[in-house]
Amino acid sequence: MTYYSFEIVVEKEPEDEGYLAYSPTLPGCFSNGKTIEEARLTIRDAIRQHIESLLGHGQPIPQSARIVHVEELTVGVP
Repeated sequence: MTYYSFEIVVEKEPEDEGYLAYSPTLPGCFSNGKTIEEARLTIRDAIRQHIESLLGHGQPIPQSARIVHVEELTVGVP
């Protein structure tokens, strides 16, 4: 078995009670869920299917060196 690592982003859906999940490394690969945990589970399946499709078409599996950085920043405005 070969293992791949991907950064994922989970965001609150703006017009829905659920969450959107995607990987910036795999454009077009996304999923969602009613909770953060459900979104994490469904994106895992979506990524697995995406990788299987890439491999089936003889395409490389993109890997990146930690392209996602998220932090909270506070800015004061007079």
